[in-house]
Amino acid sequence: MTGALTAGLWGLLGGSALLLGAAVAWMARLPQRLIAAVMAVGSGVLISAVAFDLMDEAYRQGGFAASALGFVAGAAAYTAANVALSRRGARHRKRSGAVDHARQPGADEAGTGLAIAVGALLDGIPESVVIGVSLLDGSGVSVATVAAVFLSNVPEGLSSAAGMKKAGRSAAYVFGLWSAIALASGIAAMVGNVALAGAAPATLAAVTAVAAGAILAMLVDTMIPEATAETHDYSGLIAVVGFLAAFVLTKSGGGG
Repeated sequence: MTGALTAGLWGLLGGSALLLGAAVAWMARLPQRLIAAVMAVGSGVLISAVAFDLMDEAYRQGGFAASALGFVAGAAAYTAANVALSRRGARHRKRSGAVDHARQPGADEAGTGLAIAVGALLDGIPESVVIGVSLLDGSGVSVATVAAVFLSNVPEGLSSAAGMKKAGRSAAYVFGLWSAIALASGIAAMVGNVALAGAAPATLAAVTAVAAGAILAMLVDTMIPEATAETHDYSGLIAVVGFLAAFVLTKSGGGG
């Protein structure tokens, strides 16, 4: 149970970055270009985590077949769920309102709040499960993975809260939503740690790869469009900086 509690606390730490980002966006009027740049950094960080932490670990544990199948399955599952949620009002849940078509739905639209909340869960749970799984080998949590999740959640909370504020949503709604998602992130990490304790290496590989596929699909569908909305010419370079920072962290001993 100690391991599960530890996993939960690490997952909660990663999820708490949503609240940090939301608080910054709520208290300060940030330029759209700055929000987009932060999203670009977060995208680069997560791409690095997918490549050098998640998929590399999945391949090491279960080989190519389990990791490849899990990777595609995770992306397909995320895409199917994201399409369903997009049709219910959560299409632009990570958008800050930088362009007209990216406005958050109005607070009075039926079902929109629930769709945004479920969408945020869909984005965050794969990351949290991986944090829980990373503790199973007894070598400690992957600092690089937690850092990647935390750094990518800051811009998500920042961008979404900025858009929700423009849509007229209340502070209670915004901070209540992100508090619930942060708590759910901790629970997901605990569940991942408990449910997969003693699982075969191929199973762990598949689960890790599923999370990696879902995270990469989420990046392309949601975070990268926001990053390029206002920083067209520089978003690639900014993302490379985020990627390099996470890569250095991984290779300098922060990988576990």
